[in-house]
Amino acid sequence: MALLTDKVALITGGESGIGLATARLFVAEGALVHLVGIEADKLDAAVDELGADHALASVADVTDEAAVKAAFARGGERFGHYDVLFSNAGISGAVAKLPDYPSDVFLRTISVHMLGAFHILKHGTPLMNDGGSVTITSSVVGLVGFGDLSAYVAAKHGQVGLMRSAAKELAPRRIRVNTLHPGPTSTPFQDDIEMTATGKSQQDAAELFDEMIPLGRHTTPEEIAQAVLYLSSDAAAMVTSHTLSVDGGMSG
Repeated sequence: MALLTDKVALITGGESGIGLATARLFVAEGALVHLVGIEADKLDAAVDELGADHALASVADVTDEAAVKAAFARGGERFGHYDVLFSNAGISGAVAKLPDYPSDVFLRTISVHMLGAFHILKHGTPLMNDGGSVTITSSVVGLVGFGDLSAYVAAKHGQVGLMRSAAKELAPRRIRVNTLHPGPTSTPFQDDIEMTATGKSQQDAAELFDEMIPLGRHTTPEEIAQAVLYLSSDAAAMVTSHTLSVDGGMSG
């Protein structure tokens, strides 16, 4: 039996990368999905791929509370409720030393990750069935620190605190809240971080990052999607306030 039969899931950052890989898996497992993102063309293409009977798309910047609220209102009209929220939207910010880090980029990075996840919790959980699941995509850098990435590291650590607070608050409704901590994952998002951080080509930068991963390779979006599926399914019925690492041992 499919793991998410008749479940309704909202996925931010759903038009590409980990978000789209998760949407594909969720639909294969019987779910209806509401994709939220900022790239309309990619969202439309994702709905065409998944099928309009299984997917809905909304354009919304997660830092814009009115846009998030409107997206949930639209989803509520279509589906009536949600069972799963996957807060996955993110940006990398700058790669710079603290004295050179642009303050506006710092604020924007914090806002996308922390304020964005807060907006999903604030406006999504009232529409959730009891016993549902919320997963927030943090990062390996939400558990360990790296230099030159101050905003991204701070934002990803901050998501853990938000998760722990929400997990306690929502426990009476049996809504589980967890953070997911991918290591380097083979996506254009990660490619940009690695090339900016190293000043090397995509292939050379990836090889350098592979050397930091005990299992010796990048994770795939499909492997991350499997972890999200686990946290979103009844198999994880007693898993909450947890930081799940899928990083090849990088944070160990």
